Amino acid sequence: MPKPALRPYSRYSRDAVALLGQQIRRARIEKKLTAGDLAERAGVSRGLVQRIERGDPGCGIGPVFEAAAIVGIRLFDSSPAALSQMSDEVKQALTLLPRAVRPAKIETDDDF
Repeated sequence: MPKPALRPYSRYSRDAVALLGQQIRRARIEKKLTAGDLAERAGVSRGLVQRIERGDPGCGIGPVFEAAAIVGIRLFDSSPAALSQMSDEVKQALTLLPRAVRPAKIETDDDF
């Protein structure tokens, strides 16, 4: 059994992950899928599905998003076409921004 993440998460993040896990569980049950069925369709282990549904923040984002998509949870409240358009807009904005962010240089005040 994998160890739970030891990293501290903000309350907002913990609550959001827990809510998404609960939504996935509810939708799975409403669709009459077992955890094993969902795991097989998502290509993950049953244990990972259980961790996702419990709201474990250490789960990878890919399997969580895949489980949500399989049970019909819309994460960005958009159609696939709208999601693609938003992605294109973000990519375009990113081309205008610097590739890396560096800390501002602090001028040393050595005037004694």
